[in-house]
Amino acid sequence: MKRSLMYHTALPRHDLRVRSHRIDVKPALALGSHVSFVRYADKTTLLMGDVVVTEQEMQPFSDALHKHKIGQTAIHKHLLAQTPDIWWIHVHAHSHHPVSLARGLRAAFDRTDTPPPLPSSLRKPGDLDTAGIDAALGVKGSGDDGIYKCVFVRRETITDGHLVLPPGLGSTSALNFQPLGDGRAAISGDCAMIASEVQDVLVALRCAGARLVELHNHGLTDEPRLFFVHFWAVGDGVRLARALRPAVAATNVVPAG
Repeated sequence: MKRSLMYHTALPRHDLRVRSHRIDVKPALALGSHVSFVRYADKTTLLMGDVVVTEQEMQPFSDALHKHKIGQTAIHKHLLAQTPDIWWIHVHAHSHHPVSLARGLRAAFDRTDTPPPLPSSLRKPGDLDTAGIDAALGVKGSGDDGIYKCVFVRRETITDGHLVLPPGLGSTSALNFQPLGDGRAAISGDCAMIASEVQDVLVALRCAGARLVELHNHGLTDEPRLFFVHFWAVGDGVRLARALRPAVAATNVVPAG
């Protein structure tokens, strides 16, 4: 259970060997498929998730989703110039039958080479100044299989149609730090924004030296309407965190608790 509200399953792509800008991308940095189930008082269940697929897997995976009445709300990239070609698909469904949703997801995952999850580790990277990163961003991060993650959630109540979403479901901003040695890090990040915040965030990211990857949506019927920008940066971890803080500060978020 995540935040006591969501039944969350992570399925990182440990089977893939992905490189972006000459860096070997660890699964916890940017290759994590995940799905969440939320139960509501009317006994319905909302399914939302983000799934990593190769370009060869994308069409069969999509066909299986369609067959089982699971929707797609975004198809996009998290990384630039990656090999092999990887895509991210956001999935969405609302039903009285959560087990049927899970079976449909399993049928779709069976069209990919997604491996069973491995035991996760909460260890922090040993060669990053995580205290300095925390101070720079104003958040308490956490370790995930050698990646340091700093997560923020929107302050507003977010709805999907008539359903109120638990804080953080489909609406988080996250900065993931993969250590490269000597305090340096590769950062794969994602900022959740409303329309009036988008341009300020894009400008702040470029001022910080981050590369813009994708501007897109995660949902179709969210309110307020949310947009997301994925970005990439490499350099000293603390200096980058300090430079990126204005981008986070340009949005209406608080550290995830």
